[in-house]
Amino acid sequence: MPLILLAFLACIPILVILLLMVWLRWPATKAMPLAWVAALMLAIFVWQGPIAYILAANVKGIISALEILFIVFGALVLLFTLKESGALNAINHGFRRISDDRRVQAILIAWLFGAFIEGAAGFGTPAALLSPLLVTLGFPALAAVMVSLIANATPVSFGPVGVPTIIGLGSTLSTPEIQQAITDAGMNHAEFIYRIGLWTAVLHSFMAIFIPLLAVSFMTRFFGKNRSFKEGFQLWPYSIFAGICYVVPYLLTAWLLGPEFPSLLGGLIGLFILLLTTRAGFLVPKKKWDFPKHDSWEKNWSGSIRIDDNSKIVQIPLWKAWIPYIIVGILLVLTRLDMLPFKAILKKFPIQFNQLFETEVNSKLELLYNPGIFPFILVALLAIPFYKMKTTQVKNAWKEAISKIKSPVIALLFTVPMVEIMQAGHSAHGWNSMPIVIAEFTSQIVKDAWPLVAPFIGAFGAFIAGSNTVSNMLFGLFQYSVADRLGLSHIIIVSLQNVGGSFGVLICIFKIIAASATVGLSGVEGIIIRRNILPMLIYGLVVGIVGLFLVYFIVPQLF
Repeated sequence: MPLILLAFLACIPILVILLLMVWLRWPATKAMPLAWVAALMLAIFVWQGPIAYILAANVKGIISALEILFIVFGALVLLFTLKESGALNAINHGFRRISDDRRVQAILIAWLFGAFIEGAAGFGTPAALLSPLLVTLGFPALAAVMVSLIANATPVSFGPVGVPTIIGLGSTLSTPEIQQAITDAGMNHAEFIYRIGLWTAVLHSFMAIFIPLLAVSFMTRFFGKNRSFKEGFQLWPYSIFAGICYVVPYLLTAWLLGPEFPSLLGGLIGLFILLLTTRAGFLVPKKKWDFPKHDSWEKNWSGSIRIDDNSKIVQIPLWKAWIPYIIVGILLVLTRLDMLPFKAILKKFPIQFNQLFETEVNSKLELLYNPGIFPFILVALLAIPFYKMKTTQVKNAWKEAISKIKSPVIALLFTVPMVEIMQAGHSAHGWNSMPIVIAEFTSQIVKDAWPLVAPFIGAFGAFIAGSNTVSNMLFGLFQYSVADRLGLSHIIIVSLQNVGGSFGVLICIFKIIAASATVGLSGVEGIIIRRNILPMLIYGLVVGIVGLFLVYFIVPQLF
């Protein structure tokens, strides 16, 4: 079959998603089952994969969906526990004391605190954890999700503790042929991955400085009274300074320490600096910006979760209110570092699913290592005696969390299996998996302009797989091979893949569904994808153009 026709057929599940969710505005709960059917029909009747492998892919997808749902549920339990205790009320007042400007609040929470959480936990945790926090401050739920996703576009390549780079690329680019090529170039494998991490950070930095400005400008455009980009751009000195506060420690960490800590330390150090300067009024605009009054909000702005500023709740000291989040951050870091024993302990008791349907397809559930259970639910339980909560408060928190987790279940239980089916391969014709076929066709079309397209291949992988790590596993070797065939820098092209897998979070269905669920939104996934396509294209084009200059003019001899 001609590659062009095969690539078109491979695109059908994606086209179904775009048509139903973006064009016709169907909710994911209705669109994703049809996309799953399309992928299933292709796998059976066109790719003609063995039924056992297709069934195994479905089961593996369901197991992966459960992992995501545990994260969402844990975030909801923590959120509603802190709501019932009054801690969220204190946090709200704390942020308002720093600044009443919603743009400033968005940058502090979604950009810098979010980068720290991504560097520690990853796997959609920042959007799932921070979207509800923004809602408690008075953000429309839809705005909270959109801002959290845009702000998360940069840190993903190095979260959690460098997994997309170290494992996503490291495990993929370890074939004997590549190992020999690396040795011939005077490097070992660890140095090769280190250099990919460093150039990934460099490429990200060209856009990272402007991401806070981009996030608040889109927020004012779609959720402001005047529907104006201008009101976001008015914050440009503060926004760019916030970008620099992150980028400088981010780059230094990538250079001095490697790919484990750029997002984590960049977010933590940047947040500390920006909090101090914001308190001092440095570059903070005198004219405050806020959302319009609640009664004028559009219907799809609000989720089913309501967290009102209740002045009757006993005020908890601000330091005490932040303790659960501080503990979450510390536990996430301690349990993600290989040099400490805690990660191995939590991963010691997985639920194994080996040789599904007598194939080599394996999967597992690492419940203790799942952020939703440890530390989210653990910290929520510890908060009960810490805040001296009543039994009725605890019951209300868990009851509300259970009610809110229902909406994303259907969407995710079809979305993730669909992806696994597309990735499965094992065609009776010897064809590659559907994503690889699409990428091969694209490479034949663009040829020497590949650096401009390479990041979008990474974004495409994140879009369908829900993960920068999986995107790198899908396309890392492919990107290396294209660079080899075209005589381009392997390091730069693979780094572009890594960057693309990160900003692909902007339109990643998994993470959109998960983040929306934590604020009680459903049926708005298409709206978010439509609005996030433009910042995604801007990010990709800037990084792609920089990549062109690097491979052809600046470091053409780089391996």
